[in-house]
Amino acid sequence: MTAALHPAAGRAPAIELRQLRKSFGRTEIIRGAELQVAAGERVAVIGPNGAGKSTLFNLISGRLAPTSGEVLLHGQRIDGRTPYEINRMGLARSFQITNIFPKLSVFENLRCGVLWSLGYRYTFLRFLSGLHDANDRTDALLQRIGLAAKRDVLAANLTYAEQRALEIGVTIAGGADVILLDEPTAGMSRSETRHFIDLIRQVTEGKTLLTVEHDMGVVFGLADKIAVVVYGEVIAFDTPEAVRANPRVQEAYLGTPAAQAAHGGH
Repeated sequence: MTAALHPAAGRAPAIELRQLRKSFGRTEIIRGAELQVAAGERVAVIGPNGAGKSTLFNLISGRLAPTSGEVLLHGQRIDGRTPYEINRMGLARSFQITNIFPKLSVFENLRCGVLWSLGYRYTFLRFLSGLHDANDRTDALLQRIGLAAKRDVLAANLTYAEQRALEIGVTIAGGADVILLDEPTAGMSRSETRHFIDLIRQVTEGKTLLTVEHDMGVVFGLADKIAVVVYGEVIAFDTPEAVRANPRVQEAYLGTPAAQAAHGGH
């Protein structure tokens, strides 16, 4: 039986999965996953390698269509929609691999995201300097992500941690209220990770956050709730303390008590 948290009565969850399934050929990767994430919650998705976490993210963000089941955003079905349609409905996603425009400046990268949120579409570059609302919002976003001093630096010349911060900025630039982050701290040092947790907490204040993360220090430092995915199912969804004490979670990560005893408790 899958686990789900029911948000306050009368209010649709920010993200809801209903009996979600995804198969590739005869191989079923997501097996009836169910989840309800309330608006404003920060949720970390964890699980062993191959559990289906990235596939789940791809289904939510529209990069993959489910074999069956439903994905809802604020009560509206989004399964089967394209990623850009889902983005316009208020969901934005970052990726494991940094996904920015390396030959544009930090400012220009952020402004690309801001333009769509303000209703600008295909605007010729020579007119951009006159879009004061977009430029002002971009400058404010630069301050929020701590890259104001790198405003005119090409994205390719940033450090890895700075590039990840820029990607977070681009992700939130469009004003989405549901943010998906895929392993945001991968490849960072401990000090960079600590700084990045603070940054994520700050820029997602008041938003719904769903993040895939392997670093348990990040998970326990950032998440209000943890969703544990094993073999394509959500086997637990609760507070970090409750998840840590959950026997099914312990078995998924550590093996059965009998197996542990056979290995001397290691």
